[in-house]
Amino acid sequence: MTEEQPKMMNGSGATMSLEQRKKYITRNLQEVLGEDRLEAMLASEGDFNIYWGTATTGRPHVAYFVPMSKIADFLRAGCRVTILLADLHGYLDNMKAPWELLEKRTLYYERIIKSMLTSINVPLEKLKFVKGSEYQFSREFTADVYRLSSLITEHDARKAGAEVVKQVDHPLLSGLLYPGLQALDEEYLKCDAQFGGVDQRKIFTFAEKYLPQLGYAKRIHFMNPMVPGLSGGKMSSSEIESKIDLLDSAAEVKKKLKKAFCEPGNIEDNGVLSFCKYVIFPLFDSLTIERPEKYGGNQIFSTHEELEDSFAQEEVHPGDLKAAVVSAINKLLDPIRQTWADSEELKKLAQDAYPDPTKVDKKQKKPKSSPKKQAPAAPVKSPSVAEIPPTEIPAN
Repeated sequence: MTEEQPKMMNGSGATMSLEQRKKYITRNLQEVLGEDRLEAMLASEGDFNIYWGTATTGRPHVAYFVPMSKIADFLRAGCRVTILLADLHGYLDNMKAPWELLEKRTLYYERIIKSMLTSINVPLEKLKFVKGSEYQFSREFTADVYRLSSLITEHDARKAGAEVVKQVDHPLLSGLLYPGLQALDEEYLKCDAQFGGVDQRKIFTFAEKYLPQLGYAKRIHFMNPMVPGLSGGKMSSSEIESKIDLLDSAAEVKKKLKKAFCEPGNIEDNGVLSFCKYVIFPLFDSLTIERPEKYGGNQIFSTHEELEDSFAQEEVHPGDLKAAVVSAINKLLDPIRQTWADSEELKKLAQDAYPDPTKVDKKQKKPKSSPKKQAPAAPVKSPSVAEIPPTEIPAN
């Protein structure tokens, strides 16, 4: 295999022109809301602050390299970046993150994301992590939640969360709170722009509508496209065969890529090609397709456009493309796997944050009891704010 390695990011926009900074900030984005204000804000004194939030629910997977590659672009352009570890959002979204696991999952997300950024040579001087519950229980934030709730209709709240909050037949009130909390995060994190997937668009327009009604500024919004999963559709943490975990072995990566949907000549719904566009080419100088001389020898592509054109004309075989992507993914994952394999603390954190459901079920099984009359069970006590265990986010 060839020895391409992730590019070294210099993390400074001091030597870049305004146009160069804007290019790095906006490249590969699907949409920008408020782009007309971007140049003026970049030209003004002071740092340009961007926030990206992630609900601490399922295990982060290889598609997280899509936002990570953009965060690398933001840092390279000299921006300050805040990563919000949205623990309460994870709980409010139909309890995807159980209350008792919030602290461990939040810490897991922070440690695994730092490992990802380190693996792609991103400097962390202008990056910080913030846990949502550090400020979302404050008097000021709570007052704004009530103020906002007096303005929002049930229809607007439901519509804003339609693409993000899990949709069920009998939705919980917590899901309706989700968009409002995310909108307020923009003010409390003091950002100039929020970054997210295009599936967040309705929440972004919701924030643009309601924050000014509270006297707060309208922010710029950057949107990444959604990368298809290996079987088509959105790559999901809950679909084991549709996603590659960041701690999967090299053999597991190869096995999952082998099953990936990658139809000859199809460039429209191709998760393998999309991963090349939004992760491999921004992070590597090139992609090498290795082939025996009798089949034409190696092909080296410096841009995604070159690769896409060749694939559309069926000059690149899906099997050869998959093999090249397996190699690139394993280069990204090797330092992450090594870091976690060498640390007993991290291995325990992974087990505690995401316990094996089969083992949990066995522990919870009760022995058969005689048909004696049992005393009524005590009512379940809901956790109070005072019972929330503090998690210290290490300084970067």
